[in-house]
Amino acid sequence: MDWGMKNRISRIISPESGRTLMLAVDHGYFLGPTSGLEDPRKTIEPLLPHVDSLMLTRGVLRTSVDPAISVPIVLRVSGANSIVGEDLSNEAIIVSIEDALRLNVTAVALSIYIGSRYEHQTLKNLASLVNECERYGIPVLAVTAVGKEMTRDARYLSLSCRIAAEVGARMVKTYYCEDFQKVVKSCPVPLVIAGGRKIPEKDALELAYRAVKEGAVGVDMGRNVFQSSDPAGMIRAVRKIVHEGSTVEEAYATLNLKV
Repeated sequence: MDWGMKNRISRIISPESGRTLMLAVDHGYFLGPTSGLEDPRKTIEPLLPHVDSLMLTRGVLRTSVDPAISVPIVLRVSGANSIVGEDLSNEAIIVSIEDALRLNVTAVALSIYIGSRYEHQTLKNLASLVNECERYGIPVLAVTAVGKEMTRDARYLSLSCRIAAEVGARMVKTYYCEDFQKVVKSCPVPLVIAGGRKIPEKDALELAYRAVKEGAVGVDMGRNVFQSSDPAGMIRAVRKIVHEGSTVEEAYATLNLKV
């Protein structure tokens, strides 16, 4: 692995803790104005001091993030689908490597849909993206997306994560599941856990705690942060678990939730 690739990965995954806390705000690429992200700038700015990287689209990056920030950017480069479309798995690469370089991103992210109608297409997308990004030392984060007919169990997620790593992803974003250690052991690259749909804050903290305890390098949370009644408190609480080794109870006690 060359210096540039190592440097970019070390900006996302802390060399000191070996962990990472990513903030996902890329939901609008297929969901539109998601609740809590109607005004991306207003949502993002208070959370930036507490995250290790920011995952988002180029449109939101250009319009809603101060270019003077030092937080690493993980750029969503797959899309061309929507929640009202025929099939969410019908994605393509929609951002060129040249534009990613112009935006000075630290990594790029793309979804794969194993077991879906467009599995082959999304894996080809990943392979093409890896081929391009390796030339410039830019790590690719593969997102193991799960369609309506797919189950988030260790067997399916192990399959998806291992394939993503075999194709060349430097990191993989996936879901926590029962027997998660099996997923970790079968994947030779770092795993980051998705927060998923909004759940009670204590449950989300439990998810983060279990994930890192069982081998994930960190979490990439979105809705469980910006849809909380205390978004800044929630991101700080997750950070305490990921980087400081706090318990769920210790982290939860710091929140100031509205009843």
